[in-house]
Amino acid sequence: MPPGEASPSQDGTAAASEDAGPRGGIPRAADPVTMPWRWSGSGWVQAEAPAAPEEAAVAIVIDGTSQAVLMATPHDLADLALGFALTEGLIASPADVTDREIAQVRPPAQLPGVPAYEARLWLRPGLASGLAERRRSMVGPVGCGLCGVDSIAAALPQVVRVAEGARLSPQDVGRAMKALSEGQRRWRETPAIHAAGFWSPAQAVVREDVGRHNALDKLAGALANQATDARAGAIVMSSRLSVDLVQKTARIGASVLIGASTPTRLAIAWAEAAGITLIGRARGETFDLYTHPQRIEG
Repeated sequence: MPPGEASPSQDGTAAASEDAGPRGGIPRAADPVTMPWRWSGSGWVQAEAPAAPEEAAVAIVIDGTSQAVLMATPHDLADLALGFALTEGLIASPADVTDREIAQVRPPAQLPGVPAYEARLWLRPGLASGLAERRRSMVGPVGCGLCGVDSIAAALPQVVRVAEGARLSPQDVGRAMKALSEGQRRWRETPAIHAAGFWSPAQAVVREDVGRHNALDKLAGALANQATDARAGAIVMSSRLSVDLVQKTARIGASVLIGASTPTRLAIAWAEAAGITLIGRARGETFDLYTHPQRIEG
């Protein structure tokens, strides 16, 4: 039997009703980051989850101009800025950098509390001329879904809230992951590839790519071409769940996002704000439920 129906407590948070029957809903976790609800195959338990990694918007700013915004763990940012400049061909050696600074900055007004940083570099005279051309031709690498974005406001846009959408059973989560696995034809040829899928009781659609963001974009295009209403099912990812995948899921219109790995802290917070049911570590008959548990019935 799942936990009891969620009811408002005196302080406005969700509390479980002791007399809820088998059809009672799952209450919101007191701390979805560290103690999500876990389906073990036979019932619900509230279990300690692996630590969710931090994720922040980090603008790489060179000579006062933003070159890109990366969603990154906010550690060793000076190394990140220097390495980015080197590997993008903006500088030839560390000696080209005359000064550097890491600053925490105010996030967009609509997203107070979201961590945001600028990793600032200043170059020796004569090197800045190539930066404007580089920004015009910038293409995001496959590993980062926001590397082609050059402002924090663009990386952290207004939260898009989803409609109520589908309701699934715990067994449906397992079925969705199984359908994703069965649809990974290219993965069976080479394991160095990601998959994004859409599952509903009526259909399963899978798209693959070396980039997890590309795979989800391909899936979004396929659903649009088929005029599929994403509210009827769930988005399923073979990868970890970062905030940009939550953002894309909201734009697709799906209200459930399932992943094989642990979501980031910012992904959990964004899913909560967007109204998305976020499920991580979905493996076999077990998974961790982080946000909006009302859509999982069982």
